[in-house]
Amino acid sequence: MKITTSFLHLEHTAALDEKVQEASMKLEKFFKDKGTIKWSCYVKNGQHFAEIYYHAPHCEYHAKAVSENMYHTIDMAVEKIEKQAFKKKDKFNKLHRENPDMIILDPDSAWQDHADDEDVA
Repeated sequence: MKITTSFLHLEHTAALDEKVQEASMKLEKFFKDKGTIKWSCYVKNGQHFAEIYYHAPHCEYHAKAVSENMYHTIDMAVEKIEKQAFKKKDKFNKLHRENPDMIILDPDSAWQDHADDEDVA
């Protein structure tokens, strides 16, 4: 997973860099593929903003958080991404749980009209 970080109107410290890396590792448990995470951390009007963009071939997530403390803002943004990932996972699981007994063995004949089993006998 590729991680890029940018800071605007904010001093880039080792502690902030470590916090971003730690938060990115926390997100890796959800995204095991070769996606990219882009962090944008900045200060505007005394408020600390953190934005996360996650992009992969099959999905894309975005979260933005604001608070008085950059460390807390980063945690809030990660929580938002986690909620999005859980929501998508639940949606996927519900879709595949709707009819678990239905199995199509021959996809070519699945769309053809068939007589009922009683009429065929």
